[in-house]
Amino acid sequence: MKTALITGITGQDGLYLAEHLTANGYSVYGLVHGQNNPRLSVVERIVPGVEFVEGDLLDQSSLIAALETCQPSDVYNLGAISFVGLSFKQAVLTGEVTGLGVVRVLEAIRTVNKEIRFYQASSSEMFGKVRETPQNEQTPFHPRSPYGVAKVYGHYITLNYRESYNLFACSGILFNHESERRGHEFVTRKITNGVAKIKLGMQKQLALGNLDAQRDWGYAGDYVRAMHLMLQQDAPEDYVIATGETHSVREFLEVAFSHAGLKWEDHVVSDPRFLRPAEVDLLIGDATKARTRLGWQPTVSFPALVARMVDNDIRLQEAALRRGVEEL
Repeated sequence: MKTALITGITGQDGLYLAEHLTANGYSVYGLVHGQNNPRLSVVERIVPGVEFVEGDLLDQSSLIAALETCQPSDVYNLGAISFVGLSFKQAVLTGEVTGLGVVRVLEAIRTVNKEIRFYQASSSEMFGKVRETPQNEQTPFHPRSPYGVAKVYGHYITLNYRESYNLFACSGILFNHESERRGHEFVTRKITNGVAKIKLGMQKQLALGNLDAQRDWGYAGDYVRAMHLMLQQDAPEDYVIATGETHSVREFLEVAFSHAGLKWEDHVVSDPRFLRPAEVDLLIGDATKARTRLGWQPTVSFPALVARMVDNDIRLQEAALRRGVEEL
């Protein structure tokens, strides 16, 4: 039986990946910082059998101890301060966790067992002010946020350890991927949750920032399959994972509100508080390499993704109303 260690297991991707690996016969460990995280119970409910091991991306010795405890064959580094907007307010911490956290994991692998296969969660935010459209594995990076800058460091240090120490270390440059498990701070979930509350009469308006930003949105459950496939190859390489379609926030609003029988123009207001100091205007990925070498394809369309998120949030808010409380 293979054993995998996942950092960031309580996040959207961590949950989907733990499910996928468990279904494929893996023993799965999740790296957690302290046992009081309320989301641990969510992991246990969704993926029974996952074990937790203490560790912190800020603490080298704890990562070495975690690897020695669970002896993984694979390590998936999904842990990060992953909300782009927050990274502007916590730039130093973002650099420490999202950037230097990667090299700490790689050093732990080099110390404990160089045969461990390593996956780094790189991001389309590294492209930032794009040099070409669509973006592929050869497109130069120009990040526009502390998060994007930290991800560039993590990406290149993974490449450096692969070339310097012959580690099986690869990065997946994942474009935006969403689901009903997405955190409420992200614009997609903020929209679908807002739609649900407006539909049920719980609020009237939804305040957002830049409606013209364009993103390549896919389904998170599809994207974790690509992560796993990367570590099954004979040699480590980096891959762009994307749908090849781009949609604006305004289009997301149109699909989400229409699905609930509403008009977004009647409810959405612009709030400058949600504008970023530097914006990424357009991202669209070219996943040709992943399709041809990994045999990977997305399975959930953009309209279907938005619809399932809206339907899920309506169900959650209806259940909350019956309990006499309100979901986030």
